[in-house]
Amino acid sequence: MKKLFTLSMLLVATAIFAQEEATEKKLSITGSVDAYYQTYLSAPDNQGATFGTAFAGQSGFALGMANLIVGYEGEKAGAVIDLVTGPRGAGATFSNDIVDGIVNQAYVYWNVSDKTTLTFGRWNTFLGYEVIAPAGNFNYSCSYLFSSGPFSHMGLKADFALSDDFSLMLALTNPWDTNDVSMTGEYALGAQLGYKGQFLNLYYDSGNNGGLGFEIDYTGGFDFGDAFYLGINAAYNDNDGSGFYGAALYPQLSLSDSFGLGLRGEYFALHGDANNDESVFATTLTGSFTVDNLIIKPELRLDSGDEIYGNFIDSDGAPSDSLAAFTLAAIYTF
Repeated sequence: MKKLFTLSMLLVATAIFAQEEATEKKLSITGSVDAYYQTYLSAPDNQGATFGTAFAGQSGFALGMANLIVGYEGEKAGAVIDLVTGPRGAGATFSNDIVDGIVNQAYVYWNVSDKTTLTFGRWNTFLGYEVIAPAGNFNYSCSYLFSSGPFSHMGLKADFALSDDFSLMLALTNPWDTNDVSMTGEYALGAQLGYKGQFLNLYYDSGNNGGLGFEIDYTGGFDFGDAFYLGINAAYNDNDGSGFYGAALYPQLSLSDSFGLGLRGEYFALHGDANNDESVFATTLTGSFTVDNLIIKPELRLDSGDEIYGNFIDSDGAPSDSLAAFTLAAIYTF
């Protein structure tokens, strides 16, 4: 009887462990929390100086965002919801016609085969080198190219693994960062061709009702040894004769297992009669120090040229052709 009881308990424990293990494989919870301190080196902190890019636009101590990503994966299908809050989260969702600053991504997917996946819902953009969550970027502040393109898309996309090296994505969506087209009936098309970590991205909408128009974007990078990586982003946008273009290089050097340096050099310009060919060159130097899941990023940034979208002022508060800042950010991932 004692042996039978022991065997029964062993079988029950094995079944519980197997069930827990299966649940762990299906359910995933990840996310991040970030905050920063920023002071302007060439302008007062209390007169509204800003760079012309998204997020991290406050001086003094500030919250970035907190996000919680919950995924559930079945044998063939699954779902992901990415909830955000804080100024960066509100900026990423435009406090749009979804819950203000809450839903960043929410989509379901179906693995039709080993080489084909369909995704339906709201998902972050495929264009550009940078992403919304700061943990996914080396530099804490964002580029003009990233800030000028879409953040998210609402629609249907199909991802195809054409071979070990080639991939293809095709998408039918609402226009950029739009969740509801009931008053316009407008739609957009997207495509991405990938080859060994290099991606050519295409996006098109009519340009009406605040649409983006046409954008072509290249995103990629190359490893030069174990310690040096060079990221690249270039894009051109046109909407009825006006738009933007630019390029950015992201050299990154790993100095140890816990510390690295990254530089972003970006040229960005507007084109078209209404924009007077305004341009800006932005240089950002970022350090990245990791302690467990905590990432500490000191950063120096200098933008020079036309203001584009920002507010460049000097130490007296007068208009200026440059703006410099120091930022210290802390990001925790889980």
